[in-house]
Amino acid sequence: MTAPRRWPLALIALPAAVAIWSGWVGLGSMCGFGLVQPLPGIVAWHLDTAITLPIGVEAYGAYALGAWLLPGTPERARRFARRSAIGALTLGALGQVVYHLLAAAHANRAPWPVVVLVACLPVVTLGFGAALTHLLRAEIQAGTAVPAVPAAVPVPQPEAEPAPEAPSADAEFDRLLNWLTSDGNAVPDVPELYQEAAAMFAADLTVGRLPGIRAIREGLRVGQDKATQVQAYLRTLASTP
Repeated sequence: MTAPRRWPLALIALPAAVAIWSGWVGLGSMCGFGLVQPLPGIVAWHLDTAITLPIGVEAYGAYALGAWLLPGTPERARRFARRSAIGALTLGALGQVVYHLLAAAHANRAPWPVVVLVACLPVVTLGFGAALTHLLRAEIQAGTAVPAVPAAVPVPQPEAEPAPEAPSADAEFDRLLNWLTSDGNAVPDVPELYQEAAAMFAADLTVGRLPGIRAIREGLRVGQDKATQVQAYLRTLASTP
């Protein structure tokens, strides 16, 4: 099947463009659009702002209609384009109806609700155009993104040999007690509380670390004075070579 010729579309669009252009420009003139000087002091030329209505509204309607009917348009963008294209075409038709009703009534000014609606059209069409463009670009880029590289298969590592067990607290206490009772360094009648403290903090004492008063109080459940005495005793053990 051969592609349809496009030149008939030009014949259809030409009279429609003339009617739409004149209708929007006429309605804009009734709503306060008119000549302005965009660059005063720079360029001495004027622009009729009424042309922003047919350019903005109808151009967006054609843009959204094309995105809606174009094969391969992402679904989310297609839904937005379909709804906004129907809305833009309906709004364009209503604009033409309002203009011809006002022109037939020989009105020079449009009612204020019409003025409010027409004044918002350039901003609305800009927002819809930016949103549709963002949807088209974002979803197309998401569909063509490079797939993630699969993670490398982990190489099995040899099991580490278990670390030698540290000597128990009892063994550390026995070592300290043996030192105290050898070479004339014996401490006669070591109180049971001191022995309990030496066993409890044996791991710290073997590395020369002296436990604090608070740790002794909480560990042995004794008062400040007794903890101070126990710490003094443990200090002699911590300084043992």
